[in-house]
Amino acid sequence: MPRIRVHAKPGSRTEGVELRGDGVWVVRVRPPAIDGRANERIREVIADFLACRRSDVELVSGTTSRLKTFEVPRLPT
Repeated sequence: MPRIRVHAKPGSRTEGVELRGDGVWVVRVRPPAIDGRANERIREVIADFLACRRSDVELVSGTTSRLKTFEVPRLPT
């Protein structure tokens, strides 16, 4: 399964995904980085962006960091 690098932006006013030129995905979510709420919402936003199930998106590393690695079923075309 492919892996993506994500720069998390918890506590954002708006939610969404931005693909930077260096291959890092910037994912903005509303929940704060408390008790894993932001990580869970990031999974949901990525799953919606890729039109897949949330369970198909797995956090591989960076649980407490803003720079995270996720394993996803496919990359966008």
